Amino acid sequence: MAVEHNPPFVTSRRGLLLGAVAAVPALSLFGSPAWAGDAPAMDQGAMGMDRADHPGFPTGSVPPDRAGIDPTAILRDFDKGQVSTLPDGRILREWEITALDRDFEIAPGVIFPGWTYNGRIPGPTLWAQEGDALRIHFTNASSHPHTMHFHGVHTAEMDGTPGVGPGNIAPGSTFTYEFDATPFGTHLYHCHTSPLAVHIAKGLYGGFIIEPKAGREPADDEMVMVMNGYNTDGGDNNEFYSVNGLPFHFMDNPVKVKKGALVRIHLINVLEYDPINSFHLHANFFHYYPTGTMLTPSEFTDTVSQVQGQRGMLELRFPYVGRYMFHAHKTEFAELGWIGFFEVTE
Repeated sequence: MAVEHNPPFVTSRRGLLLGAVAAVPALSLFGSPAWAGDAPAMDQGAMGMDRADHPGFPTGSVPPDRAGIDPTAILRDFDKGQVSTLPDGRILREWEITALDRDFEIAPGVIFPGWTYNGRIPGPTLWAQEGDALRIHFTNASSHPHTMHFHGVHTAEMDGTPGVGPGNIAPGSTFTYEFDATPFGTHLYHCHTSPLAVHIAKGLYGGFIIEPKAGREPADDEMVMVMNGYNTDGGDNNEFYSVNGLPFHFMDNPVKVKKGALVRIHLINVLEYDPINSFHLHANFFHYYPTGTMLTPSEFTDTVSQVQGQRGMLELRFPYVGRYMFHAHKTEFAELGWIGFFEVTE
């Protein structure tokens, strides 16, 4: 259905939160996302209005095949690279990563001009074991200079920092980053070209997981969740928030897990323009491993906060079947896309 707003909605999140409810008292804040005033006419569910299956909560994500992002597929997509063995017996992992400009429909009628690694936001989740030799063959096929900066331990020349080693990789150029996988943990990579906030916020980031050589307790279900945001009006704030790239996706496509299974989540915060992000799980608790660099957890909790670039590992089991919400415990972020469900079955 077409929705009329008088006065019209503004697209900045602060304008939405401060003025939208007063301006349009007939619509709840949960039921009226920031993009509602700009979206084409469509049915109630697609507009993010309250629906019978999610009463009182926002929904109406863009289908992945139309959006160009599939957060469910990204959850469990660990890219272990092309594997071979070096003369010294060590494992060598190699990846081909290409920077590409690509548009995404992140909300109905809202097109985000992204900068990507391998055409997706977030980029591929690279997986290695502690001590492996790594080679990342980077090609810049975009219209701007970019780098790849990996969180970990390596030489200065491999740091992806402008002015050091190869520095910025110009459009049409290639470079191979080469270093060993250390330390083990939940890490990330991102572009480090200035202006840094813009290059990250446009989508140039991804997970980088290093498994400890001694291993961990095998998980029944392992996944990665990258917390991000989208600035759509050229300002210095975000109008949308998500996990794995698509606002509200996990409201309409719950994360399916099994009762009693050990679930391991690599949680990574790359949100720009906001100083802090968080993860809250309903009706359950989890063990938290900061940065994933320890074999024992630091706490048992249901809520964790992370600044930009911070990350950690969560381990939990669901003792009961049912649908359990997870979201940013910053209400504003949840109302603008960072919200979803786990669906637990026998």
